[in-house]
Amino acid sequence: MSQQSNRDYQPASHSHPRFVNSHPASPAQSGDQWFYYFAYGSCMCPVDLKRSLGESTHPYVIGHATLRGYRLGFFRRSLFRNCGVLDVVPDPQASVEGVLYRLPMRLSDRLDQREEGYCHELVTVHQGDRSFANVRTYTVIEKTTEEHAPNDWYFGVVMRGAATCGLPEPYCWQLFYHMQQLQQRRVASPMQSAQR
Repeated sequence: MSQQSNRDYQPASHSHPRFVNSHPASPAQSGDQWFYYFAYGSCMCPVDLKRSLGESTHPYVIGHATLRGYRLGFFRRSLFRNCGVLDVVPDPQASVEGVLYRLPMRLSDRLDQREEGYCHELVTVHQGDRSFANVRTYTVIEKTTEEHAPNDWYFGVVMRGAATCGLPEPYCWQLFYHMQQLQQRRVASPMQSAQR
């Protein structure tokens, strides 16, 4: 990511919209079935998720939520995106902030297609004093031993989702610096190899 774009990042502030929707119509009212989905990477951005699912996902955003006992890492290199992409791995000392959706079951297959290379994991997430059990998230099936840097596009869409959906400012900065460090390490490695 360029130095200019690094300086331009501003985390969520009180002026940004916060998605804290009440639940959409209950299955009994709508005749549809639903599932909860916790997004922690590019799917935090409802605009990017719409691109894959084919319809607006803004109405399905419940809001910011916390997954305890996991940490983020870039333990997959996506051939499609040509960069490292996010994963969550168990860590009892850590937590992951993300976005909780309540999606219609009819979107389940499309979400699975988007998350190729990942598998379902059912987790419990927290939003304030509320807990949501049996929430679907996705974890990488074949994890790499080292983290891979995101490209600028992935960096931007992850930060846009984090800011738009109201993740805590300290966490936004933590996420920003983690991705920036991975990018800087990637740039430094070829230079070090060339000097040998």
